[in-house]
Amino acid sequence: MMPRSLALAMYDVPTKALKQQVKRNIERFPDDFMFELTKNEKEELVTNCDRLAMLKHSSVNPLAFTEQGVSMLSSVLRSEKAIKINIEIMRAFARYRALLNENEELKKEIMKLDALHQQSNEPRNPAGFKINTNK
Repeated sequence: MMPRSLALAMYDVPTKALKQQVKRNIERFPDDFMFELTKNEKEELVTNCDRLAMLKHSSVNPLAFTEQGVSMLSSVLRSEKAIKINIEIMRAFARYRALLNENEELKKEIMKLDALHQQSNEPRNPAGFKINTNK
């Protein structure tokens, strides 16, 4: 069985359509989002991954996407699935931001408690009777 491409597996679009959209929106894919494998990298990939054997005879070097690049793909593709993925990515970012804000508040509360704890550990004058031992 031939493996499904990223385009089909994630976004329900043919690889050709994905590549067209990337070319039309190339400014959205800087080097840290996407890069093209070199001939040697492609050969090594085919050698190490049996399921990618169909790339062996391809004259085109495959594109590789980082996590950010995969996210960007969902914003340039028009399939129903790509739109849903893009919406979920935006929701995940909002949840992440909220979690960071909650943790900032929690951090402030912990710092206040720590300050109280530090105050309580300052040396105090002993309470009670003093016994004079210098007689």
